[in-house]
Amino acid sequence: MTASPTSAAVPGDWWQRFNDPQLTALVMQTLSANTDIGAAQAALLQARALRDVSAAGLGPSLNATGSAQRSKSGGSASNSFKAGFDASWEPDVFGGQRSALRATEADASAAATSLANVQVSLAAEAAVNYIELRGLQTRLLIARSSLTSQRETLQITRWRAQAGLVSSLDVEQAISASEQTSAQIPALQTSLAQSISSLAVLTGQAPGALQATLDASPAQAVPQPAGDLALAFPADTLRQRPDVRSAEQRVSAALARVAQADAARYPSFSLSGSLGLQALTLGGLGSASLASALLGGVSASLFDGGAAKAQLRAQQAALESARISYQATVLTALKDVEDALIALRNDRERLARLQAAANAAANAERLARQRYASGLIDFSAVLDTQRSLLSTQDSVASTGASLSADHVRLYKALGGGWMPEVPNASPPGANPTSATP
Repeated sequence: MTASPTSAAVPGDWWQRFNDPQLTALVMQTLSANTDIGAAQAALLQARALRDVSAAGLGPSLNATGSAQRSKSGGSASNSFKAGFDASWEPDVFGGQRSALRATEADASAAATSLANVQVSLAAEAAVNYIELRGLQTRLLIARSSLTSQRETLQITRWRAQAGLVSSLDVEQAISASEQTSAQIPALQTSLAQSISSLAVLTGQAPGALQATLDASPAQAVPQPAGDLALAFPADTLRQRPDVRSAEQRVSAALARVAQADAARYPSFSLSGSLGLQALTLGGLGSASLASALLGGVSASLFDGGAAKAQLRAQQAALESARISYQATVLTALKDVEDALIALRNDRERLARLQAAANAAANAERLARQRYASGLIDFSAVLDTQRSLLSTQDSVASTGASLSADHVRLYKALGGGWMPEVPNASPPGANPTSATP
C-alpha cells in the first residue's frame, strides 16, 4: 500500500486557509514550542540511535590492545611490552541481525510518524481553542449588547411606571431580565480567560502570557475557512494519516522481530583474530616479531528448555497484536472522518436556520419595543422577544464557532498538518488493506 501524496483538499498547512494571521501564528508557535512535541522529538532521536546501533552490529569490531608487565625472580627483573589489535565478526548466516536492523528501522519510522501525529493533534487543538476563544468573545459582545438594550427598556418601563401607565410588576420583570443577562457575562469571561490560558500552555508559555495579545482585538470575528472543501474523500486519503502510517510501521517491526526470533534458534558462527607485537623494551616494539592468530567458531544451543521457541511464539503474538492494532487504527480513522463530515453538514444547516431565526427575532424585538413604547402591547411580549433574540444570537455565535471547529476536526481526521517524507510500502504479509472497507 503506497500512500498518495497530500492532496489540495487536505493541505499540510490547512490553517492558512482560515486567512487569520493570529491563528497561523499560534499554530506555528505550538508546533515549535509545545512540550509534547519536544518529547516526541526526543523519542525519535532515541529510535534512530538504536537503529544505528543495530546497523553497527552487522560489521566487524576492531579493538586496540596494549600491556606492560614487569616480573622479578631472585635478583633479576625483566620487562615485557605488548601491543596489537583484536578483531571479531559474527557472520549473519541466518539473517537474525538483518532482521533486528529492519525492526529498528521500522521503529524509527514509526517514531517519526508518531511525531507527525503529535503535530497534527496539537495544531488542531490550538486552532480549535483559538476558534472557541473568538466565539466566546463574540458571545460576550452579544450579551453586553443585549444588556444595553434591556437596560434601555428598563428605563422606559420606569418612566411609564412613574406616569402611571404600567404597574411596578413590569419594572420588576425588566430588572429581572437585565440581571439575568448580566449574570451571563462573568461566566463568559471565565471561559474566555481559561481558553486564553489553554492556548498559552499549548504554545509553551505560562498561563496568561497571551492575555494582552488576544485582548488587543476582542472584536475580531471567528475565523472562517475557505468554502471550497469537498465533503467526499477517497479511502486512500486516510493513508496519509500519521497514526495509520505509524501502525503500519509497528507491523513491519513486529514482523522483523519474528524473523529475528526464528533465526536465534539456529547455530551462530564467529571469526576472531589478533595481530600484535611483543618486546622486552617499549622502544623495541618497532623491531619486534609479529604474532598473529585466527580463530573460527560455531555455537548452538542443545537444550534451552524451549526458551527459543517460546520467544518465537511471543514475537508471533506481538505481530498479531500489531495487526489488530492497525485494523483498529484504520477503523478509528474512518469514524473520525465520518463524524467530522456529519457534524460539518448538520452544523451548516443548523447555522443557516439559526441565522434566519436571529433575523426574525431582531425584527420582532424592535417592533415589540416600539409598540410597547406606544402602549399597544404589554411588557411580557417585550420580555419574550428580548429573550428570544439573545438566545438565537448566542446560538448563531456558538454554531458559527462550531462550524469552523468542524473544519479543523475534518482536516485533522484526514491527516492534514504534515507532509510524508517518503511513501512507505505496506509490511510484508501484513495485508493492511483488509482492514479498509
